[in-house]
Amino acid sequence: MGHVRTPVTTIEELRAVVPEPIARIRDKARPELHEVHRLFLAAARLYFVATSGAGGDLDVSPKGDPAGAVLVLDDRTLALPDRPGNRRVDGLRNLLQDPHIAIEFVIPGRGDTLRVNGTAAVLADAPYAPRMAVGEKLPQLIVEVAIDEVFFHCSKAFLRSEAWEPSTWPTAADDHGVPRRAVIAKSLERPNDSLEELDRYYGPGYGRELY
Repeated sequence: MGHVRTPVTTIEELRAVVPEPIARIRDKARPELHEVHRLFLAAARLYFVATSGAGGDLDVSPKGDPAGAVLVLDDRTLALPDRPGNRRVDGLRNLLQDPHIAIEFVIPGRGDTLRVNGTAAVLADAPYAPRMAVGEKLPQLIVEVAIDEVFFHCSKAFLRSEAWEPSTWPTAADDHGVPRRAVIAKSLERPNDSLEELDRYYGPGYGRELY
């Protein structure tokens, strides 16, 4: 007999497939930061920010900075720098409509991650802004997060994907069939620009004006 599309529509149906977690997993979320959380945040160079607008518009945006750019203001408050980007401000616009925020912090090479859920305010400035500078460049905005819960997430996703295994990374000889960034831009975003222009734009100079 073939497989049949079978929606799961209730918590009871969900739990029939995925049993309740054991107590130490169910209760691992904390309402404030522990010293171990602080150490992880100080080392995290990459994180993903999820937001939702009033109309249900969702956004997940990657953020990256040198280690230490995320500030711990106290045991219940974080500050995230917002740097110049593509100016879409999808996540920031969502936060102005609905302050709820979810963040997953990553240390490249580690399998476990740190998750923070809470509410956020978008700030144009703050007394601590100079502590978030890279070089002499201040963040253009700041996202200040009031923590509701914080907990570690296990490493299974990175183990399954082998994301930190160099042998799985694309190379010049094997890009996994995905075209280079200039070709993607030519196909979808900038059809009137030549590939030569786009290769120059996305070449070595692309990373020189990050701040």
